[in-house]
Amino acid sequence: MSTWTTYRNREITQEEQRLYNHFLDRVPYESPRQLIDRFRSLFIEGTSYDPHVMADLDKVVASKVADQEFKFVLNRCCHILINRWQARPQAQRAIVELVALLSSLPTRPVMEHSRTRTVKQLRELVRQFLETEQYLTLRRLSQLMIQGAETHSAETSQLGTLIRRYPYLYEHCLVSEGSPDEHQESIRQIQTQVQRQYEIDLSQYVTYQVRRSFELRETPLASPLIASAQVPTRLITPVKNPTLLDDRDLRFALQQFAGKIEGAYTHRDIAQRFLNHASDTKSFKAFKDDLYQYITASIDSEYGKRQFNKQLYAHLQATLPESDFQPLNDFLIVRTCSQLLNFLVVESPQQPQHFVFVDLLSNLGPTLTTSLLLKIVLLCRKVKPYLEKRFSILFSHYESHTRNCVDWLIAAMENLHVALSINFSTLNLCFVNQLV
Repeated sequence: MSTWTTYRNREITQEEQRLYNHFLDRVPYESPRQLIDRFRSLFIEGTSYDPHVMADLDKVVASKVADQEFKFVLNRCCHILINRWQARPQAQRAIVELVALLSSLPTRPVMEHSRTRTVKQLRELVRQFLETEQYLTLRRLSQLMIQGAETHSAETSQLGTLIRRYPYLYEHCLVSEGSPDEHQESIRQIQTQVQRQYEIDLSQYVTYQVRRSFELRETPLASPLIASAQVPTRLITPVKNPTLLDDRDLRFALQQFAGKIEGAYTHRDIAQRFLNHASDTKSFKAFKDDLYQYITASIDSEYGKRQFNKQLYAHLQATLPESDFQPLNDFLIVRTCSQLLNFLVVESPQQPQHFVFVDLLSNLGPTLTTSLLLKIVLLCRKVKPYLEKRFSILFSHYESHTRNCVDWLIAAMENLHVALSINFSTLNLCFVNQLV
């Protein structure tokens, strides 16, 4: 189920529309440098510009609702340029420059005495823009445009520099209220491209590892008396690990998310078996009891009996208790699974406590914790975007932290990317069980 949203439709004033038309008219014909200079003159300096355009901007700034509405006007003007530049790889660096410009200070004095107050208001509104969700989204988009940013000063760079690695976050982190439809479509296209490339890279990496594994098994052990150069080997071109997990951790993740984990059963098989059983469940309460067993089957018994199992049981019992004796239906399943993800990961941006999630990671590790989350979304695929939203909340909460301070979250995000790519795409890694 897609959760891409058409954001609020504002009533656009004539002055706003003329501002938009001004940039729409020029963006096809002027270079990024010329347009960035225009942007600086109009919005950052607020002086020495076409008087007709300045008059429209002055009316927007003087509006009684400017404190609430100006951020949408400035954001829309940014996106008129960005949407054009995103389609041209050679111009994408200009997006980074434009976003950086927004936080720069004006350098020109106000020459027209009659406009002194208006220019001060404009500059204050631009400063306030830096504290909005719209600016934060633009800054993340800027990071997306910096190819390979995560390779520089890896341990001391901020978590936010890794945004490109996680396309499942794009919808929640790169689209804000007031984002135009063209921007949402552009982000959707980038998301598809990045995800497709990741799946190709992951498939090629697994194929390489399987071939390498077979090669090692088939190569006869050399006698100490025989030079290693005499042992016949076939050349296999190495393939780079596409994740930030080390090879050992990635192998474990692949075996968990794509391989057989209970006899001949994969995670998908186990989830389907549970759903088949749930179709005969008499009541919602019976479903919650069965769900408790389904989840705790993945939990280390020593860890579970300390406090987790008790907390989980109490949470499920408190979930829609007024519906306990109703027949099970799709609404109850979706609500139960979404509230379960609140409990296991994080509640909301307003209540970003995630003690249970950190405790699971500390005791089970990121791969087995992700397996637990995967079991839930395989039961109810409608909550996959909801799980992605939980991770976007954590990403937003920690994005200004250095990577070496949140390595636990990076490991979780990497595992989730592997798990979702394997189970919610056309990627087929059934041969992963051949890795030894």
